[in-house]
Amino acid sequence: MLLTGACTQATGLAGVGATSPSTAPVTGTPAVTATIPTPEHMAADQPPEGDEPVKVPPPKLSKYTYTFPVKGCKTTYQRKLLVLPKTTIWAPQGCAFVAPVGGVVDEVNVQDRWSASTDAGSAREGRFVTIVGDDGVRYLGGHLDSVADGIKPGARVKGGQLLGRVGRSGNARDTGPNLYFAISWKTGPAFWWVRRGMVKPWDYLDAWQKGNRTLSPREETLKLRGKLGETPQCTVQCASVQPQSEPQASKTPKPKKTSNNDDDDEVIIVNPTTAPLGGR
Repeated sequence: MLLTGACTQATGLAGVGATSPSTAPVTGTPAVTATIPTPEHMAADQPPEGDEPVKVPPPKLSKYTYTFPVKGCKTTYQRKLLVLPKTTIWAPQGCAFVAPVGGVVDEVNVQDRWSASTDAGSAREGRFVTIVGDDGVRYLGGHLDSVADGIKPGARVKGGQLLGRVGRSGNARDTGPNLYFAISWKTGPAFWWVRRGMVKPWDYLDAWQKGNRTLSPREETLKLRGKLGETPQCTVQCASVQPQSEPQASKTPKPKKTSNNDDDDEVIIVNPTTAPLGGR
């Protein structure tokens, strides 16, 4: 029996059994007894309110600051070229027309001289004010109901200062009240077609109305003036309507005949204003 037990005993190091001590098998997922911390923003019943968005100002595009030319009223305006590169800003009667930028008053017309019978181009804007801004650009506001006190050529104005009130003067008398707004460059009064609009204004109006108040028409205006010249010829709505009148009989005097007692030769007496070419 001793021999049999010795033969069946596994071999190994002295005093150490070859078989590892029996342990309970690992089954399933071990239980976790530690507490996992929960982030504060997940522990709250309601997520915390976020911070107010950071307002980033629009980029500064020029050293000039502009103002939308109608103040204190709801407006709409055209953003496409119809007849001239200008726009019609629709606004209620009496709304404030203000200087879009600081500058000097250039032209002022306080009388509505427009007549439908002649439709003179120089009178189509009715009462109007133009200023030459500190940016070198001329701005026109027409169809005014009235011109503000103290607004006269040479007067210094600030951006946003009252120049007049929106109305229906000129050829707007049969439409709703509006402001005829145009951008050009300074010329003499004889070149009225230039002040009626040379540069498309609606991109600048969009920017001034939406908060980018430094978008300037100076570069575009000076570039176009360099291309066309300071006083380009009129090309749109240039001629006035000629008033109709009934034809009149010719008043050309007839030659008179006289006799010379000495030789009876006929002498023709002709009015100098109807003398033949070369006559006196």
